[in-house]
Amino acid sequence: MLPVRRPPDSETGPAVEEIALGESGYPSRLLLLSDAPAVLWVRGCVPADGGRAVAVVGARAASGAGCARARVLARELAQKGVVVISGGAFGIDAAAHEGALEAAAAPTFAVFGCGVDVTYPDRHVRLFARIAAKGGLLSEYPLGTPPRAGQFPARNRIIAALGDAVVVVEAAHRSGALITAALARSLGRPVLAVPGSNGTDRLLQRGQASPITSAADVEEALAGRGPVSSGEAEPPAGTVASLVAALREGAATPAVLSRKIGLPLPAVMAALVEAELDGWLFRIPGNQYEVIRRGC
Repeated sequence: MLPVRRPPDSETGPAVEEIALGESGYPSRLLLLSDAPAVLWVRGCVPADGGRAVAVVGARAASGAGCARARVLARELAQKGVVVISGGAFGIDAAAHEGALEAAAAPTFAVFGCGVDVTYPDRHVRLFARIAAKGGLLSEYPLGTPPRAGQFPARNRIIAALGDAVVVVEAAHRSGALITAALARSLGRPVLAVPGSNGTDRLLQRGQASPITSAADVEEALAGRGPVSSGEAEPPAGTVASLVAALREGAATPAVLSRKIGLPLPAVMAALVEAELDGWLFRIPGNQYEVIRRGC
């Protein structure tokens, strides 16, 4: 099991509240999700409806330069009144939260892949307490839920939905941040990327993101004045294209896809991971997959 720490209330500040789907206070942005969380556990508060919000995401094992960019970008956005959303992880996420907190009275929000009473990473006790004091810690998972690998890709859809745009600061060729970017595109959200890393350069080369280098660029994109990413009409030929075609014909689970396209299950699973990270499809509850609509 991943190492976690459940901190006492004195370290985390506000008590936890539950907001059910349909109740007052439930973030309206999440209603765009076909699988919106039935309940949101909140320590602190939720992002206010109507305000501007941007998700800032990227690699856990980020470079020092990447973390510095994320911190400055988040601070400048927060100073302009833009709420910063991220995932509370090491690397780019933590740098984004820290940068937002450096702006006086600016809230930031972290979406967990575990219960909001579970501190993961355990070194972020103080950071999470500061986030909860100014903004909020959010999760669809009940209190006490430990971090599990499959829960983090699932929480990425909440990060994507809460932001009016998603900014990928730095990412590897295979990165969870690219899943968040793909989910943002599926919701019609602008995807923005800072050039200079394998993952962000790939997004830009494929027309799946628009380049940005500053908070001013992000504001231009939010106002609809930035460059528009072209997207791709169809995936390149090969296994990924076969998977997408099979999904469009109704196949949904790895086992059905394996029979449909005539490949062994391990090969299908590997291709599904590749296709998800490349932004062609995403996993939904029940170990099923859906094609991300194109042209956003």
